[in-house]
Amino acid sequence: MSVIAATWMRGGTSKCWVFEAENLQVPGKSVDEVLLRLFGSPDYRQIDGVGGGTSTTSKAVILSRSEHPDADVNYTFAQVGIDNATVDWGSNCGNCSAVVAPYAIERGWVTAGADTTSVRILNTNTGQLILQKVPTPGGRVPDIGTQMIPGVPFPGIPVGMGFYDPAGRTTGSLFPTGEPVDYLGFDGRQVPATLIDAGAPVAILDAHSLGLTGLETAAEIDGQERLLQHLDAARREAAVLMGLASTPETAARAIPKLAFVAPAESGDAADMNVRMLSMGRLHPALAITGSVALTMAAHEEGTVVRKLMTAPLSGTLAMRTPAGLIETWLDHHDGAMIVGSVRSARRLADAQLFLPDSW
Repeated sequence: MSVIAATWMRGGTSKCWVFEAENLQVPGKSVDEVLLRLFGSPDYRQIDGVGGGTSTTSKAVILSRSEHPDADVNYTFAQVGIDNATVDWGSNCGNCSAVVAPYAIERGWVTAGADTTSVRILNTNTGQLILQKVPTPGGRVPDIGTQMIPGVPFPGIPVGMGFYDPAGRTTGSLFPTGEPVDYLGFDGRQVPATLIDAGAPVAILDAHSLGLTGLETAAEIDGQERLLQHLDAARREAAVLMGLASTPETAARAIPKLAFVAPAESGDAADMNVRMLSMGRLHPALAITGSVALTMAAHEEGTVVRKLMTAPLSGTLAMRTPAGLIETWLDHHDGAMIVGSVRSARRLADAQLFLPDSW
């Protein structure tokens, strides 16, 4: 039996198991095989593993010190399949990204400052550089934070995150098709969509064109199997158009993500309403990498997002999600575009995970 050290952390609205890369090296087994067995997949309950049975709780963060000149830490994200024996390495998770800086500081990989500490992170899935800032009063990460975010009932350590030049990290282009609007098949008709790659590849649809309001709850979306099938068919078509898959059948489960948007209600502080799907179900809040794509789309003429904006954009974008209002910002620094937000993080447990010698 192998014993694998791991730390259980909440990052944003996700929970993830954090591993140091060398600890997942098991003789005779691939990293995919090790993660699937540790998480208890394939099994929709993940009853014989540490997975939580949902897309937001079946995630792995794999870390190591970085030799990249602009990074302190290499961070690889894995979306572990639940009822299928697959591990998706195709994109980053912005919420789980929030755990990287606190972990690296606590491990001594980055020297803590007296008040705040900056950590430079390279996401190896996408080549994305992320700058994170964490409070470190007295030169240490606090045990208890005060940052509240939508979708999490308790506070955590605030983690400021900026994504440098996020456009085209997966496909090589902000608009992989070359157009701000394309058309996807949905329930026998063609609907407008913006296919954008920023933070993560995302297909953004107009909620009203789908017969939706953009205010639906998870129960209202997840309870409509026919709707989910049509949405996934559109998402898979988008994968082909974006060059992420050769056929709809071979499209990955995790990318592209799919979001639908609608104008904010009168008097709301939000700029728009957003609902996003993750692994075939409605996300309880919003994938942060997805929010980067939405933010970039809001600043580009002709996109589905830009067309529904009723007021000029300031430096921030406020999005109404099932969990509440999520804000992002877009800025430029030394010629680089930076899209960012504030998340929270908390260490839940340090653990030793037991891996059978055979399965």
